[in-house]
Amino acid sequence: MATDEHTLLNHYNITNLYPTAWPAEKDDSDEAEDEQPRSKLQATRKAHQRSNSRYSVLARSTSDRRSLVPGSEKTGDGVENLVQKDEPDPLGGPDSVVRILRHRGLPVEEYQRLRNRFLLSSTTFSPTLYLSQVHSNASTDSLLQGLEFLSRSIDQKSASLKVLVESNFERFVRAKTTIDNVYAEMRNQGAEPSSSQPPRTHSRSRITSKGSAHFRSTSGQGPFLPRGVDKPLPSDKKKHALSKESEYGVQGIKGPLSDVAVKAEEIWGPALGGREREESLRSAMASIEKSRGILEVDAAIASCIRRKDYDSLVREHKQARQFAEDARAIVNGTSSGRNPLTDPELYQIVITGRMWSGVETQIDDFKRDIWRKLTNVEAPPLPCGARSVADEHMALISVLLELGVEDNPIWFWLLSRYDHIKNKITASFERSRVEIEILRRRLANADPPAMATAVVYLRSPGNSISQEKMQPLDSFPIIELWELVLGSVNNLLATSGGLLGEVIEFWETAQAFIDGSMRATLPEGFDGQSRIHHCLSTEEIRELQKGVVELIEILKGSVFSFFTDPPVEDVSMLYSPLPPTTPSTPKSAIFAPYAHQDSRFKFDSSNPPPPSPKRGEAWEDYAFWPPYANTLSGVSYLERILNLIGTAATDLAGLSAIPSLTTIHRSLRAFVSGTRERFTKALIAAWIRDAEMFHLVENWARAGDRHDLTKMPAYFLAFEHTILSGLQKIVYIPDVASKANTNELVTAPPADLLKDVRRHFEKSLYTVLSDMVRYSEMSPSSVASQQTEFAVSLNVPTVNGAASGTVESRGVRLLLTMSNVQLFRTGLLPQLITQFETSFSHKLTAETTTIKGAVGQIEDKLFKAYTGPFARDLTSIIHTGITSSTWVPMTDRPTELRPYVYEALLLLVSVHTEVTTTAPPLLPPIVSYLFEQIVVAFLSAFRARTERYTLAALMQATLDVEFVASVLSQYTTAKASELQSQVYQELDQRTDNSARMRLQNELPEMRAILKKLREGTRGEFVCFKKQRTAR
Repeated sequence: MATDEHTLLNHYNITNLYPTAWPAEKDDSDEAEDEQPRSKLQATRKAHQRSNSRYSVLARSTSDRRSLVPGSEKTGDGVENLVQKDEPDPLGGPDSVVRILRHRGLPVEEYQRLRNRFLLSSTTFSPTLYLSQVHSNASTDSLLQGLEFLSRSIDQKSASLKVLVESNFERFVRAKTTIDNVYAEMRNQGAEPSSSQPPRTHSRSRITSKGSAHFRSTSGQGPFLPRGVDKPLPSDKKKHALSKESEYGVQGIKGPLSDVAVKAEEIWGPALGGREREESLRSAMASIEKSRGILEVDAAIASCIRRKDYDSLVREHKQARQFAEDARAIVNGTSSGRNPLTDPELYQIVITGRMWSGVETQIDDFKRDIWRKLTNVEAPPLPCGARSVADEHMALISVLLELGVEDNPIWFWLLSRYDHIKNKITASFERSRVEIEILRRRLANADPPAMATAVVYLRSPGNSISQEKMQPLDSFPIIELWELVLGSVNNLLATSGGLLGEVIEFWETAQAFIDGSMRATLPEGFDGQSRIHHCLSTEEIRELQKGVVELIEILKGSVFSFFTDPPVEDVSMLYSPLPPTTPSTPKSAIFAPYAHQDSRFKFDSSNPPPPSPKRGEAWEDYAFWPPYANTLSGVSYLERILNLIGTAATDLAGLSAIPSLTTIHRSLRAFVSGTRERFTKALIAAWIRDAEMFHLVENWARAGDRHDLTKMPAYFLAFEHTILSGLQKIVYIPDVASKANTNELVTAPPADLLKDVRRHFEKSLYTVLSDMVRYSEMSPSSVASQQTEFAVSLNVPTVNGAASGTVESRGVRLLLTMSNVQLFRTGLLPQLITQFETSFSHKLTAETTTIKGAVGQIEDKLFKAYTGPFARDLTSIIHTGITSSTWVPMTDRPTELRPYVYEALLLLVSVHTEVTTTAPPLLPPIVSYLFEQIVVAFLSAFRARTERYTLAALMQATLDVEFVASVLSQYTTAKASELQSQVYQELDQRTDNSARMRLQNELPEMRAILKKLREGTRGEFVCFKKQRTAR
């Protein structure tokens, strides 16, 4: 036992068999082991190869850890490959290594290098770390079992490797022999044979191969030397031998190379060493070097023009001008009597003249190109970070001013921009109007959308609220046309990327030249020649101001005419663009809007889309309204369009220093007000059209929170709320009116406009409620056929030719409609009226009374429509039963009710069931009303009998009336009690005093009979019993 303890202590290099902490030197040794040099690694590996112990793998150095995964080794740059992400426990544990370490809290999944220290397939595997972390709690027995498991694994793999080597040994020997033969032949080429060379052996026994430490001896002559190597080789082969004496094979070509060098010197030496030519060339080079600046100016200017380096161009032109001035000074000095010209001066004058002539030609061509660029002010697409077109043109103007010009480039550029913007506004507007008309005609000539499709979009506001997701407001073709209208207006009136932004930018640029703020940035040219172009004349300023006003009027008038004029008739512009109206207008400004070819607007020029058919629809008078569009999409898009118009009017009114500013403000005010009125009229016309079909939204699906209601009230509330909110934003334009300095542009809506909105609001309520009543009174077959039609339109599955789902009966539909109307009267109507009064600042006092009265009439109509058939049936049953000849009992004391009583009450039971399962809140008024009709039927039936009532008849009538009254006591009303008194009075008038007196004596007995009858029918009429509320 002591020997084992001593062995363990020495093996693990510890002082105590039960240490309390991991020795720090162990960690240091692990880190040092990973950094051993390559020579030590190789030495250690050779030592391990010589070890014959089957446990030698456990004793190998940590720096020579080889992965057990085949092919796993470290690459040249230290990157490991073929290392598994996880592997089973090498000691045969039940869990994997990474899972155990993850359970112990080590971040091995995030740090690959740390994980490799614990994986046996890695070259950085550390046994000490592995045992201290993975098997920190392992007992001695478990470790011995793991050692046995590892030994078996090693034996299995060693056996596999042994089989592999034995089966391929002959291949290894042949490959090694071939390599040695080739090496010996290359090394010994041209060498003398050695007399001491031992005889060549041809032994290839496996025993000799295994015992050999290396297949080649240190002298390079081993048992496998090639045949004939001891024979002397020709002397020319020595020159190519891979030896130091033959300079490693290059000795043979050194002589020819030296001969070639000598011949080249003999041939080219005199040519390269000519002294006279050298002196001549030096003289020419000196002259050229002295005049280098003059000679290079022309080429430098051409290079600057080609590279569009305008700063360098100006600098080079100034230098050329200075050279010309110097030459002119030399000529002037000679003509004034100075000494005659020397050859260098003459040479300088000649080359300067030629230079200046070429420079002037290039500069003139360059100026003409600049003028053309200033004329073409079309804005090409600019890359990210590039200068704007205006900045580019200002750079061109600065170049012209630097070079010197007679005409004012600033005025020329401003006129070009004015012409370009003017033509662009006209062309863009006409193009957009025709494109909109093409899509509008196609919509108008197509079949109208099915009612079911229209109804789906009318439900969209309610679905958006319930599903918390925006639903489409209209069909795709209609939304496409709305988007085209919005995009066209945005293209005209947007300050960023629109034509309005170009107008504002043009005026701001012109204003900068007018007030002189740009003067400091403009160059003055040579000797201040361009200073006269820095200021615009009074006439030019006046023309610019008039031009800006004209652009504003054209832009405003184009948009206003599109929204106020009827649809355009001529669409030929798409295939016959107008020619340029002025010679100075660039072609790009005319044809650029037509450059794109959208497939939506392509058509045969000989067969253009026909005009919209006249069907008497309100949208036929509006060029901007898509055919068959609903109010929801219209109010959404027109609100955004009107905000664009209001914002554009505000921006235009903010342009300063324009004459007749008051006139422009008045025109912009009329522009905003007229467009607002046009939008409102189009919307309220579509509002009524949608209201007329809104009853089709009703599909009798119950509301989620209340079973006695359908989804119709929620749909209608969301629909009306959306329209009222949108109309308020159109009528008052609050987003624009809230901005500063817009009070004069956005005026209060006229009273007639508010009156129209109020009138159509009331009409929409009446229309929807009236159609709800009419729709609920339809026969079940009509409702079923309509639902089938809707299902086919929406591609909903049908069953036996009918839409899948339940078609509610007429009574159920009437009850649900009554509940909806009741909710409308108590909840929706006050909410909508409050919203209208808040949105439009107008009290609906009289209108509220009128609307509530109309709603009350609709409720009475629905109530009578539901209860009327039951009241008539009850009256018929009671009248037939009482006037029957068998009604009078055959006995003196009747003890049973007549059958008609049960029949009438059972009919009431069916009514009670239908109302209770459909709309429980409507049960009391309906049953009470039918009870009153029963009493009225009793009264009319008793009056219909001609004979006088005997005692038996009085008792039978009393039993019938009292039984019905006792069963329906919960629903008794004052009117029913009064009518019941009239029944007894009628019976009392139709009998004699004797019968009256006897009837009074029979009353106690009759009460007992009545009680017995009630107890006997308690189950049949228990539904009429008052339910007890839980305390």
